[in-house]
Amino acid sequence: MIQFSGAAKRFSHKVLFEDLNWLIGPKDRVGIVGGNGTGKSTMLKILARMESLDQGDLAITKGIRFGYLPQEGLSLRGRTVFDECHSIFQDVKSMEEEMSQLTHRMGEVDPTSEEYRVMTDRYHHLEGEFHSRDGYTLDAQTGIVLAGLGFAKEDWTRYTDEFSGGWQMRIALAKLLLEKPNLLLLDEPTNHLDLEARNWLEDYLRNYPYSYILISHDRYFLDTTVDRLVEIWNRKVWFYPGNYTKYQQLKQERLDHLHSIARNQRERIEQLEAFINRFRYQATKAKQVQSRIKELEKIERIEIPPEESTIHFSFPQPKPSGRVVAEFHNVAKSYGTNRVLEKVNFLIERGDRVALVGHNGAGKSTLIKLLAGTEPLTSGEYRLGHNANPDYFAQDQYKELDPDAKIYDDLASIGAGRTQTELRTLLGCFLFSDDDAFKKIGVLSGGERNRYALARLLLHPTNFLLLDEPTNHLDMRAKDVLLDALKRYEGTLVFVSHDRYFIDNLATKVFEIGGGEVKIYSGNYEDYLFRKEQEAAPQTVVPQPAAPVPEAPAISEEPKAARRLNPLKLKQMQDRAYGLERQIGGLETEIGHLERELAVFHNAERSMQLTTQLDQQRARLEKLMAEWEEVSQSIEQASA
Repeated sequence: MIQFSGAAKRFSHKVLFEDLNWLIGPKDRVGIVGGNGTGKSTMLKILARMESLDQGDLAITKGIRFGYLPQEGLSLRGRTVFDECHSIFQDVKSMEEEMSQLTHRMGEVDPTSEEYRVMTDRYHHLEGEFHSRDGYTLDAQTGIVLAGLGFAKEDWTRYTDEFSGGWQMRIALAKLLLEKPNLLLLDEPTNHLDLEARNWLEDYLRNYPYSYILISHDRYFLDTTVDRLVEIWNRKVWFYPGNYTKYQQLKQERLDHLHSIARNQRERIEQLEAFINRFRYQATKAKQVQSRIKELEKIERIEIPPEESTIHFSFPQPKPSGRVVAEFHNVAKSYGTNRVLEKVNFLIERGDRVALVGHNGAGKSTLIKLLAGTEPLTSGEYRLGHNANPDYFAQDQYKELDPDAKIYDDLASIGAGRTQTELRTLLGCFLFSDDDAFKKIGVLSGGERNRYALARLLLHPTNFLLLDEPTNHLDMRAKDVLLDALKRYEGTLVFVSHDRYFIDNLATKVFEIGGGEVKIYSGNYEDYLFRKEQEAAPQTVVPQPAAPVPEAPAISEEPKAARRLNPLKLKQMQDRAYGLERQIGGLETEIGHLERELAVFHNAERSMQLTTQLDQQRARLEKLMAEWEEVSQSIEQASA
């Protein structure tokens, strides 16, 4: 569908990537990863034909429709939300209008005339095209997408001008999803989505009929939406089959292999150099010396690319609070007639890490503000525990910073006891490196200032942290630093985040906010979802006998699925599962080889052969995975 051949791109004097050969198929699901500034967004702009290559070729099949969503900057005006989304169906709506006109005209023309025949032919042609474009379900499609992205029905008739930048980006995303281009290009599509909208988008993309390429700093989102990772690193583009977790594993294996080859090469070079130096001046060894000199000259040195160092930053641990940190008793909060919380009761204990979840506007930020004391209660009682000292990180925390202070000087003023190296390393984690560390806070964008405010918070945490969306504007490396520090933090934490991986790895409790209530669930987000599914599942009512029968005691029969399996049959199933796992592993390796070979262009015929083989092997893998899941489920039920 789309093919790069010998492609290269530079930004000023910096080479982003070179020698790129990449074939994008009709149903590829690709994630682009790489460090900050490596060229991920530039790659999407090249595919969207907004940027050009400096070298090489980009071949695009005729008729391909692209849809590009930038990170930010879109502004839509002059229409309601529903009409703005409907505007992409203009050609389909034109068909509908022409069909209506033809219907009216056919009622006025002689059915036996040539004109009538021409009109009916045209009508049937339009009707077929209209049906193939799902013209009868346009309103339903629009409603599904808008609801999935978090728009309440009353928002559909509001003008787009009334919405903030984040919601404007949601409208732009809705239009792209409804348009269904052959290649969907999404640059950080989850930046402005809450958890519910992210979950919906994951499901939507899994069923998307065409190709998409996306950039995201959300690990879980990448794990569930892509089956191939493209990494821009060290001026090269590397290809990995599988999702983000598989990419991390394969990258480490590749690096280990590269180090092993480099080590062997280094040892061989040392052996050759030792032999040459030892026998260089002995006439009897001249031939062997010359042979080894030639071998040494032919060796192409393996370069080990620089690796990003793993950074761990520890909080200075705060003084402990009492066992009870915060308690709500019949708390209510209203804004005019809008009742956000009503008769809320809960207890937060020392060491709890509480994630607040709920749909947009449910009251997550309001609850954090109440805990921080920046918003008054409408009614009820809030008791702060013994020695509990709350510290609040707001979504607009940057407003509290001194705009005239320089970043490093400001950080050093509160980082007593920290070395310059530690402070510069911390700033580097949050993307303030080199001269950026000495910029004035006032010249930074809102996102950059919030990022700095978070780095600042790590230097002086209290024993009760309240964080409202701390992962916004952070890349994966900065998220890792924050997550690692918070996991080792010994105080109490309440936080809002839309990053599923972050919540799953940090939360010990989940507070679900909605309908004025706060429901409490133990565990992380995965545990919370499991409990919600159980609550939603229909409960089977077991009828009770009218009276016990003494002569024949009732014997409770096990459900068929839980009945114990014959040990021999169980062993056969376990052997089958093991065999399937080996086949799947071999097939995944083979698919990886095919994908790597496909990444290097030889000629069009060979590319088509490899694409066909790859599709066949992927289909075979899908069947084996389905069989393995079925066998594994049977084994689990039998073992239970």
